[in-house]
Amino acid sequence: MQIETLKDVLNWTAGFHRQLSRCLHHCEDRALNERARLLLDYLEQHEEKLARVIDRFEAMASSRALNTWCYEYFDKNPAARGRLCESDYDNLDIEQLMARVLEQHHGVIALYRYLQAQSAAGSARELLQNLIDIEAHEAMRMAQGGNRLEDI
Repeated sequence: MQIETLKDVLNWTAGFHRQLSRCLHHCEDRALNERARLLLDYLEQHEEKLARVIDRFEAMASSRALNTWCYEYFDKNPAARGRLCESDYDNLDIEQLMARVLEQHHGVIALYRYLQAQSAAGSARELLQNLIDIEAHEAMRMAQGGNRLEDI
């Protein structure tokens, strides 16, 4: 996928969350223990829901914001495109699993922050700030959900 505009970034991000959801689902049956399976299921569902939220952002955003050029990030960071299922999530304990998934989310947030800093258009900056807020909030919710699971 060629990523040139914010619309492409949103498509990539929604695909990122869907791919991560599928990866987590794939690893669920092979997880080390029941808690890990429960966490993988929780995270899988959360990632799919987040993909739908990103899809709605694309549907609601202004065309001016969506058509903002932003290709240089991926030119400078080609590894950012495909870092998802490089390892098996099923071999991780709950703490490692949460850390790995949160690391993925922090990568998306870093992308949004970089694009926001580079953007001159107010509509694009606002869209990116909303995306940063959503990703950060959802990462926090996932971490809290993982912590609750450890308490069980």
